[in-house]
Amino acid sequence: MTKFLFDEFEPISVATWKQKIQVDLKGVDYNEALVSKTNEGIAIKPFYTKEDRTNLKINVPKKGYLIGQTIFIDDEKIANTLAKDALERGATSIQFKAAKPFNPKEVLKGFPGNTPLYFSLSFLDAPFTLKLAEFCDANRTYIQTDIIGHLAESGNWFHNLKEDFNQLEQIVDTANHCISITADLYQNAGANCTQQLTYALAHANEYLNLYGKKVASKISFNFAVGANYFFEIAKLRAFRLLWDALLEEYDVESEAHLCVQPSLRNKTLYDYNVNMLRTTSECMSAILGGATSITNVSYDAIYHKSNEFGERIARNQLLILQQESYLAEAQNFADGAYYIENITKQLAEKALEQFKVIEKSGGFLKQLKQGTIQRKITENAQKEIADFKAKKTVLLGTNLQVNSADKMKQNLELYPFVKQRNVKTLITPIVRKRLAEEVEKERLDHE
Repeated sequence: MTKFLFDEFEPISVATWKQKIQVDLKGVDYNEALVSKTNEGIAIKPFYTKEDRTNLKINVPKKGYLIGQTIFIDDEKIANTLAKDALERGATSIQFKAAKPFNPKEVLKGFPGNTPLYFSLSFLDAPFTLKLAEFCDANRTYIQTDIIGHLAESGNWFHNLKEDFNQLEQIVDTANHCISITADLYQNAGANCTQQLTYALAHANEYLNLYGKKVASKISFNFAVGANYFFEIAKLRAFRLLWDALLEEYDVESEAHLCVQPSLRNKTLYDYNVNMLRTTSECMSAILGGATSITNVSYDAIYHKSNEFGERIARNQLLILQQESYLAEAQNFADGAYYIENITKQLAEKALEQFKVIEKSGGFLKQLKQGTIQRKITENAQKEIADFKAKKTVLLGTNLQVNSADKMKQNLELYPFVKQRNVKTLITPIVRKRLAEEVEKERLDHE
């Protein structure tokens, strides 16, 4: 059959394709008319061939991805009940978020012993963290501590520079999987893909420089994925390449553990059901990009308190992708895709160049204190806002096909915008902000 269908056709070279396109363009320059550039400086061609394959060997998870569920620990017994219910309904990992110390025995009472657990702590308390690590299975527990990420987002240390690093050193010396790089902050603040890769790598390298290669296996990463479907796939794949390359310099090996969730930057208050379409696409990017664990975002997360319906829908989106869309073990599906491999290589190369510049300039922490990182993220964020206002970036129901009858003022359980802070900070904080905030404020004012 192969002979009958294909062997009679002569293969066509890339040069022949370009020649034909150039004829059709009638003198217009090929590069100016058909090759575009992204905010990352990535060149997008009109077509790709096998010549664009890079045959990159990317170290992705061997057994598919975990379906995560986030639980806030306000009341320990309620958190325990919600977590066990989520596991019964299809979640395969749990992320607990806590703002203060809690009783691990109460939170994990009756828990299946093989469940991967993530603890995102918005406080720094070495004695408590060590107690938590001792209580939990070291191989399946990830304590998401990030003192540099806290400085970047809040503008201040938890305590002070010396105390924070001393407490983290106590944790690192004893606990497994105890540092998590808050790379999702950069995406949600408006950084482009190259910047996210660069800052995540440089951010992690600060810990490697401080604590040595022993900490490599203790680091995990939190990433957010946005709407640029193929770029987000390529971004995650590119980071695995970069992480492997960095660790090679330290003469150590450790697979990148990527915890991924959809971005909030492109989520909208009005026409909020479209958020389900956005998160479905973004979860697919995370799957095909090789995420270790994926926690979906509820369609109403920006204005509703945590609720059973929204969380069930978010979890079921991942279950459908896993069980009904045959993506249970899809982490290698992007292998050999000409376009994805090409932009993966470009992203990795550009991020590595920028990483080297940061290191030569004194490292990530120094540039954060100088405000260089914040300035560059702000510059790209402003470009994104300009594209949104010009409708080059479309958010359906917000800057295109707006339903003027849609009212939201009475539905707000949470304040959906960046809150004004009157706190003195050591550095300028990196602020998470959604693209549609200004437009939505105006609409709310006129309801």
